Amino acid sequence: MATKTGSRRAAPQPKNSIPQTLLRIVNSALDDMKAVNVKVMDVRHLTDITDIVVIASGNSDRHVKSIADRVLQFAKQNDFRPIGVEGAREGEWVLVDLNDIVVHVMLPRVREFYGLEKLWEDVAPPEPVADAPKVAAPKVTAAKAPKPKAAKSRAPAGRRKPPARARAAR
Repeated sequence: MATKTGSRRAAPQPKNSIPQTLLRIVNSALDDMKAVNVKVMDVRHLTDITDIVVIASGNSDRHVKSIADRVLQFAKQNDFRPIGVEGAREGEWVLVDLNDIVVHVMLPRVREFYGLEKLWEDVAPPEPVADAPKVAAPKVTAAKAPKPKAAKSRAPAGRRKPPARARAAR
């Protein structure tokens, strides 16, 4: 008689544990490569694209590339598959998308120019408006609706001008 043993699947992890585990991995990679001025921002209340944005700087374009490569290496070693990497060829700004965490590694001058921290900080989560009156959209009747304009064509479909090069050769 066969007895049923426990399931082989691991217990499901709570949603917050994956970003925290991945954040520890990203931080250890940044520490390992001596990234400068690391800033971690929780943006769950601002966007659905990601949960956490990490911004770090490197001292040179080679250093920026190395930091991004190390983040990728540590993520892959821990079974986190990156969605994509952008800017690795140039090395001024490398973006590593790890789904729950997006890592930006930049040169200091690029970081100062774009000011990503200013975009995400100082923004409070939206507060629900309880007593806002509901306004219905205005109705548009057929008589008041604007008429669509017809697109103008340059030449009839059957007759077209030859290219300038062909005209000059004549």
